[in-house]
Amino acid sequence: MQKKTSQTGKAARNDWAEKTSTGGEPAATRQQGPLGLMTTQRFAPFFWTQFMGAFNDNVFKNALMLIIAFTASRQLGASSDVIINLAAGLFILPFFLFSATAGQIADKMEKSLLIRRIKLLEIAIMAVAGLAFYTGSTVLLLALLFLMGSQSAFFGPVKYSIMPEHLKSEEIVGGNALVEMGTFIAILLGTLCGGVWIQLPNGAQTIGFVLVGVALIGWWASRKIPPTVVHSPDLTVRWNLARETFRTIGHARRQRSVFLSILGISWFWLLGAAYLTQLPNFTKTVLMGDESVVTLLLTLFSIGVGIGSILCERLSDKKVELGLVPLGSLGLSLFGMDLFWACRLPQSQELLSLSGFLAVSGSWRVMMDVVMIGVFGGLYIVPLFAMIQTRTQPEERARMIAANNIVNALFMVIASVAGALLIGVAGVSIPVFFLLLALVNMAVGLYICWLVPEFAMRFLVWAITHTLYRFRHQDLDRIPESGPAVLVCNHVSYMDALLIIGACRRPVRFVIYEPIYRLFLLNFIFRAARAIPIASHRTNPRGLKNAFDEIARALENGEVVCIFPEGQLTRDGSLGIFKRGIERIVVRNPVPVVPMALKGLWGSFFSHKNGHAMASLPRRFWSRVELVAGFPIDPVNVTANRLREMVLKLWHANPELKKEGAR
Repeated sequence: MQKKTSQTGKAARNDWAEKTSTGGEPAATRQQGPLGLMTTQRFAPFFWTQFMGAFNDNVFKNALMLIIAFTASRQLGASSDVIINLAAGLFILPFFLFSATAGQIADKMEKSLLIRRIKLLEIAIMAVAGLAFYTGSTVLLLALLFLMGSQSAFFGPVKYSIMPEHLKSEEIVGGNALVEMGTFIAILLGTLCGGVWIQLPNGAQTIGFVLVGVALIGWWASRKIPPTVVHSPDLTVRWNLARETFRTIGHARRQRSVFLSILGISWFWLLGAAYLTQLPNFTKTVLMGDESVVTLLLTLFSIGVGIGSILCERLSDKKVELGLVPLGSLGLSLFGMDLFWACRLPQSQELLSLSGFLAVSGSWRVMMDVVMIGVFGGLYIVPLFAMIQTRTQPEERARMIAANNIVNALFMVIASVAGALLIGVAGVSIPVFFLLLALVNMAVGLYICWLVPEFAMRFLVWAITHTLYRFRHQDLDRIPESGPAVLVCNHVSYMDALLIIGACRRPVRFVIYEPIYRLFLLNFIFRAARAIPIASHRTNPRGLKNAFDEIARALENGEVVCIFPEGQLTRDGSLGIFKRGIERIVVRNPVPVVPMALKGLWGSFFSHKNGHAMASLPRRFWSRVELVAGFPIDPVNVTANRLREMVLKLWHANPELKKEGAR
């Protein structure tokens, strides 16, 4: 009874979320790509609120960093390396101190109201910042940097937990991509404006007025954000910062996949903090460039992350594609190592202007490396954020994001300390420091794939399905978004399961004929995907029984199971007889059955056309392949023959199945 009540409540919440997320928008608007979200009230006001805050942060930070790098070291009587790393630590420290409390508040309160209150705090901080720039007080600016970090720490859990409240599942990756792209465009514009304005005759006054004005615009945009459901109104906010910090991290650790995603995100921000913190002095002492070159490189990095984020949405096909994470990690290492070699430019006796730097031999290679580090960073970070959002319950999502921010902060403080000790104290050169980051990142990437084989498995699936085939799919939204289901599909090639894994948003457990399950390389993918090996009754009756028991357990746990009822690959390209095992499955576990058809694989290297599969050299690449899903069938109407007829109809006909045929 309790379980049924819980499911009913969940259904009600989903119904409410659907009504809220669509906001009465026409279907044509809801079906647009990610940029279509920019025309909706459920996303655009939040986007511009976040954009304005990120812009303000970077106008302030870049102007302050340039002051420190080129003038403030004399005023404060300390090395600019030490002061820059101290400033970075001051901004990051509040995330470590206050994120746990911020997560509790975000789960307890209505999120749009909380955002508006946080934006009011930003207005007050920026008003004082304008005064500090006007008076030239570096000490006050450093103190305000800490307060800005505190305001951002309270905004962070709301920022990423509010998106799943207003976006549908297929919009999550696109929404995250837009937010990451927008954030780094804001970083780009803030970096440009902060760097240019601080050099103007009245630059300090200009920056002060802009900071307050942009904060007011951000607050105005926040007033348009739609309200959200309060999932944990009875939550008691505990104010013991240290205890709640450890409690929040401990809670996140109990969800292994989420916590490992948090560690992956945190490692990215360690890299980002290390690169961006050292960039001003790297430009000044290694590339011999002036402030305009610093601004150029920061701009290129921001453009790269924006490109990578949007590219991630395109490559992931509107689902959380974890296979892009290893690809992003590999690119970060390769271009990070190349930056070490590329920065050995001809030395100049004086600092180079932008035009002078562009004229130096090898400068374009440096710029390419910076852009590509950003691109692969975008590919790396977007799926991990989306994974946390989609695999966390709504009533605790903000606290999971808070745990992410705490660990992010810890890693970024480590980056600041490491930079200060290795570069400022031990005397390690900045290029060698960058090389060490690239090498350690490669080791971390391999370790993550070892800890979570799902990342490596998804990467292999994504690489195979995007290089061998031109793959498209149709009507996969007919697969239930939650709860148990069985997928049945024709069996043409050894790639069938991989293509379905790559296309479906939900994790799918396959029932695989044991000899295929044990094939080299495919075995790793099938094990990581928790496939279920099955044998014939004649060769292994115990193995057959164990397979049906495991299928039953998977369905009882609400998972999706896919079977190929033919039992073997087609030998002549036709659809074989469906075995009655599917009937045995739905009798034991009455769940919806979704028929599917794969088209275009007959004649490929992995099919049995012209002899045994993979026995001769491939004859064609980049083949057109399609996966089509039919309407779910009620389990009481499932028979092997009827399923075969439906799959055959899907296989040979482009028109959709009529709803009457699915009843």
